[in-house]
This record gives sequence, C-alpha cells and structure tokens, in this order.
Amino acid sequence: MTPGELALATGNYTPVTRFILLGFSSYPDLQKILFGGFLLIYAVTVVGNLGMMALIFTDPHLHSPMYFFLSVLSFLDICYSSVVTPKLLVNFLASDRSISFEGCVVQMTFFVVHVTAESFLLASMAYDRFMAICRPLHYASVMTRGTCLQLVATSYAFGGANSTIQTGNVFALPFCGPNQVPHYYCDIQPLLHLACANTATAGVVLYIFSALVTLLPAALILTSYSLVLVTIRRMRSAAGKEKALSTCASHFLAIAIFYSTVVFTYVQPHGSSNDTNGQVVSVFYTVIIPMLNPFIYSLRNKEVKDALQRKLKVNIFP
Repeated sequence: MTPGELALATGNYTPVTRFILLGFSSYPDLQKILFGGFLLIYAVTVVGNLGMMALIFTDPHLHSPMYFFLSVLSFLDICYSSVVTPKLLVNFLASDRSISFEGCVVQMTFFVVHVTAESFLLASMAYDRFMAICRPLHYASVMTRGTCLQLVATSYAFGGANSTIQTGNVFALPFCGPNQVPHYYCDIQPLLHLACANTATAGVVLYIFSALVTLLPAALILTSYSLVLVTIRRMRSAAGKEKALSTCASHFLAIAIFYSTVVFTYVQPHGSSNDTNGQVVSVFYTVIIPMLNPFIYSLRNKEVKDALQRKLKVNIFP
C-alpha cells in the first residue's frame, strides 16, 4: 500500500493543492555550487541553441532539409530544458520548494510534449539522411519544404497526443495526502507513487505509451541507418564514403545519448526515477543533452563550422 492509499484508507487526508519538489535537497551544503553549475549549463544551452538557429536561418548554405530539422531540434532543446531548469534553479536557493497542483500539470504537459516531439524529430532526421544517401535522385522531389513542415507537425502531433494521455493518466488519480515528490520536476513515476489509488493500470499505460513513442522512432532510425550503412558500404569512392559518414555521425551520436537515457528512465520495467540514480539519469536528458547537441553538430559538421567561420569573419573583419 502506497502512502497515499494509506492516507485515504485511514481518512486522515486533505486534497493536495501543492507538491514539494525535493530534488537535490539531500545535499544542503552543495546547493549554491549546484545552482552555479546548472545555471552555467542552462545559459550555454540557451545561447548555443539560439546561436545554432540563428546561424542556420541566416546562412544560405545551410538552407536545406537537414539543417531545417537541426534548427527545430535546437528549438525543442530550449523548450524542454526551459520547462524544467528554471524551477530547479529557484529551488536551489529558495526555502519553499513547492509547486502548485496546476503548475505541476502544466510542467508535465509541456515537458512530455517536447520530449516526445524530439523523439519523432530524430526519426525524421534519420529519414532525411536515408533519402539523401540512398535515394539521392529523388531527394529534392521528396524532401520538399512542405514535407519537412509536415514531419515537424507530425512530431508535435505525437507529442501532443502522448502528453494528453500521460498527463491525464496521472492527474485522473486522486492525490489526497503525501505531496513530497522525490524528484526535481513533476515526472510521471514519482507522482504515481503519491496517488491515493491503485496505480497498476496507470503504470501499464505509462509503460505502453512510453515504449511506443520511444521504440517506434528508434526502430525507424535503426532501419534508416541500416540501409544507409549498406549503401555507404557499396560506394566505390573513399571520399564519398567519408562525406556520407560525416553527415550521419553527429546525428547518430545525439540519438544514442538521447535514447539511452530515456529508455533507462521510462521504458525499463522497473523505473528508477524515485531514487538518486534516476535523478542523475534524468539530468542527462533534461539538462545535459540540450546543451551538448549544438556542440555535437557544430564540432563534427564541416558545413556548420564553415558557416560559423564565415559569420565570424564578416562580424570581426567587415
């Protein structure tokens, strides 16, 4: 029996109007250090991703589907990092770590929307690379601006649908007693532990839909890149092989980091977001990955580095 069910059974409860985000409160001596570290990471995330978006929008050499998707990825990274990190920063310094019931609903809603959308956007980016390398003669006619916009819209549609299901799945349950969330944001699994009802069905819903929105895009990505690798292997030109691999390497690295942490948190049968290890893993995909993506794509992509050099030359030596 969960603490919430016990409170409901004994009748000793009041409806929950606020949740307490415990986060990293077990390290009181490190709060200011953690605040400084996370503030620096968040600043780099926002500046790096905004810089990537500005570079792509202003450089004509980067006006292609691949970089359009990359600019949307940067936007998504800013969004879901901003849903979580500002509240985390406030909690490092404030004595009141609470968040209203409605605020918790909103935070979970927008977080799930953007994380799910990023999952499907990464699949769209893999499809783009498949078309560019495996079907180059049809690339321009298939990957039109309309197609790219439809893929982004579809990613957000999946995000909205999953968010509606997952958020409704959690907050349809009664919360009538314990309100201390052992996490630094309103995540699904920690909140299920506080519900004043049997959460077995809700847990199954969480597992099924988390698996669908994670493993389906992952399957599309693996299929696309398997065909890409087969095509690259058949290329006779060493230069062609190197160019094809270079355009895929950064994307595949970003995918590996993103999906490994998300799968560990949501898709494994026994989630760990209720302990310190779960929080550490969550930090990677909510805080660290949004910061790393601009560097992964800029440092490993010759076209992005060339565009950045052109911008620096124009601004420094007009």
